[in-house]
Amino acid sequence: MIPGKQSVPIRGTAALLAACLLVLSAVFLDAKPRDQERWDKKYDTEKYLFGKKPIRFLVDNVGLLPKGKVLDIAMGEGRNGVYLASQGFDVLGLDISDVGLQKARKLAAAHGVKIETRVVDLESHQLEKNAYDVVIDTYYLQRDLFPQIKEALKSGGMAVVETYNTNLLKYRRFNKDYLLKPDELRDIFKDFKIIRYQEVDDGKTAYSSLIAQKP
Repeated sequence: MIPGKQSVPIRGTAALLAACLLVLSAVFLDAKPRDQERWDKKYDTEKYLFGKKPIRFLVDNVGLLPKGKVLDIAMGEGRNGVYLASQGFDVLGLDISDVGLQKARKLAAAHGVKIETRVVDLESHQLEKNAYDVVIDTYYLQRDLFPQIKEALKSGGMAVVETYNTNLLKYRRFNKDYLLKPDELRDIFKDFKIIRYQEVDDGKTAYSSLIAQKP
């Protein structure tokens, strides 16, 4: 024992460790309800926060996508999934917020199309493997989900990804952990065939976009 220091009884250490684990477990178990509540509050307005129109990158390249089943990750209010449904795709949207998905279904009805939606926590949900012709993920960055996105695609299927990159920090404050680094998307999908790739900085915002095809 170091002079002047008191030893901690083993049982006391074990009890302290158990207490810490209990606190951490409570934090993680409570994460989904808090995330769900936060997004439900954001979407609880007549206004569509991100608009009703799909992203331009999707519209410009929709003709490249294989027709069939689409998985829209973090669908939110549905602007991209509803657009794909209007183009003849069979769309399933996943999101943690039922309020957002209700608005997505309302938008689909307004366009005379149907979509399927499911409330899930993407941090724990497992995507079905080899099930989709297209997986779209826009403005939701969860890096450990990319391997699942790849596995969810059928052979020949395509991933469509667009979200903010680090150049955004020139224009606004943002958690850099949720920003793509230069060429990061291209590197993530290096085992796929890159069909389209861009990094945009228009002086107001900055984002990266990709379409990649599974071998």
